Amino acid sequence: MILPLIVPVKQLVEQWRGRRVLVVGDLMLDRYLVGQVHRISPEAPVPIVAVEEETLVPGGAANVACNIAALGGKPTVLGVIGGDREGHSLLGLLEQRGVIVDKVIISPDRPTTVKTRVVAGGQQIVRVDNERNGALPEDVAADLRKTAGRLMDDVEGAVLSDYAKGVLEPGNIRAVLDAAATRGKPTVVDPKEAHFASYRGATIVTPNHHEAGAAVNRKVKDEESLAEIGKELLKIMGSQNLLITCGEKGMALFMEDGRVVRIPTVAREVFDVTGAGDTVVATLVLALAAGSTLQDAAVIANLAAGIKVGKHGTATVSPEEILENA
Repeated sequence: MILPLIVPVKQLVEQWRGRRVLVVGDLMLDRYLVGQVHRISPEAPVPIVAVEEETLVPGGAANVACNIAALGGKPTVLGVIGGDREGHSLLGLLEQRGVIVDKVIISPDRPTTVKTRVVAGGQQIVRVDNERNGALPEDVAADLRKTAGRLMDDVEGAVLSDYAKGVLEPGNIRAVLDAAATRGKPTVVDPKEAHFASYRGATIVTPNHHEAGAAVNRKVKDEESLAEIGKELLKIMGSQNLLITCGEKGMALFMEDGRVVRIPTVAREVFDVTGAGDTVVATLVLALAAGSTLQDAAVIANLAAGIKVGKHGTATVSPEEILENA
């Protein structure tokens, strides 16, 4: 079943402008070193990349917050960074993009997660990750839970952006979701496979088809297996709503009432799928914060994702682009 938008796109976009959203999750800094390869190293059989350009962009939960800001929302980000140069760079980049960062927790004993990608000739040569994935120290985790509960009074929706870097451990997930539920605030979860049982009570969870299958030790091979996996995940999560993104095959929205809505892709040409999930999550939470139905929120999120994959890198989408492509 494919449902059209109930509320016109222009009206929906205007309704979500200025909506306050809390983004809780794993903050990252993405570093791109771009250059050219002209020779092989004499020290080992590896290419030597002569770096011509270095770019720093927010990643992980930080990119979700940037997407919300680009779409016209007012995001506050809550996560943990190190007391290092990379952490300060990330805060500066977020502030430049209109993200509120004054509640970010700085943990001197925990380095800021940095993913460095070396690119030459349009190809990624290697990725180097600097991170610590263990659970947060209890005092830091307690601070995060307390802050999330306090901030939930002042927002209209929340995102949990889970990259399994330690911020969203089950106890922290529960604290954030419970704080939102008691206040009637919609919550959108960008999940990790191992944590699905902890997402009980979320308004909607948004795995891609690989994550959805891995969560139940299966693969999405066709419509039948997709339907079975979706229903199984709903059981694990306690019959909440589920949006499985399926790449070029669009999305499948599994509703709490048993309905399944198939939403075809709108991408005209795919250049880069990096960050498309962040765009989906950002659009969903803004639409839900504005009072949209789940169907309308999913359809507009699908449209935004189709625009995003037509861009290179960790790009964002603007309201004007959505209106132009609607």
